[in-house]
Amino acid sequence: MSTDFQRAREALGARLRELRTEAHLTHRELAARLGWAHSKISKLETGKQTASVADLEAWARETEAPEALTELKNSLRRLETQYRSWRRQLAGGHKAVQEAALAEEQRATTIRVYETSVVPGIFQTADYARHLFTHSAQLRRSPRDVEDAVRARLRRQEVLYQRGQKYRVIIWEAALHAVIGDPDVMIGQLDRLAGIIGLDTVSFGILPFSASLDLTPKHGFWIHDERSVVVETLSAEMELKDAEDIALYLRLWDYYDQVALQGPAAHRLLARARHALEVR
Repeated sequence: MSTDFQRAREALGARLRELRTEAHLTHRELAARLGWAHSKISKLETGKQTASVADLEAWARETEAPEALTELKNSLRRLETQYRSWRRQLAGGHKAVQEAALAEEQRATTIRVYETSVVPGIFQTADYARHLFTHSAQLRRSPRDVEDAVRARLRRQEVLYQRGQKYRVIIWEAALHAVIGDPDVMIGQLDRLAGIIGLDTVSFGILPFSASLDLTPKHGFWIHDERSVVVETLSAEMELKDAEDIALYLRLWDYYDQVALQGPAAHRLLARARHALEVR
């Protein structure tokens, strides 16, 4: 369990304890009112158990604090968003993060990906990934386990050839023109993307610059089945598990999927980006 998640759960428990004590109720008195085991009260207040919405509604009712219910629900909603700082995740280097990502992806049947300015890790060449890991370690001042991280990222790509899994990937055309490394690195990466098109485990689309968009690209995200969304920021990774959040990102992904170019049209965008690099 992540430290950030546990701290948030303990903070919610502390607020529940405040409400109980303000109502002048002991553990056993509140448990009797709620019809719960005495141990459940203790676990919720110490952050050893996560409250449900129904638990919070009952707690607010029996402590005669209905005005606190909205606050409690908001705290639970934030709790369901697991915030994992890169500083903590990268304390041991990038390799461990890649291995954790592989484990998560192996649990999923369908993974939907949208990226705005970078090629997703599951499609990256070794040279492209090496450049990203090197400069990420410099920026975040994390251990430089670049070669181990590259090997771990390439191992993640083995799932592309496993039956039973489906990757549905969309990238904005900007990712084809953002030169990572040097032109030779990018040409190799574009060739890799061209080779991905046609894999039966992958649908790959490119959102073109020319598309007329009602919703503009903002940030990348990964949807694992319909149970979680992972969003990365510069300082942290957030895992969203709230049903409304997941539905929101699914709607956005479906919108981009309708606009994205695939097959021969995607090949033409890759060829155009490759040609621009060759004539530089």
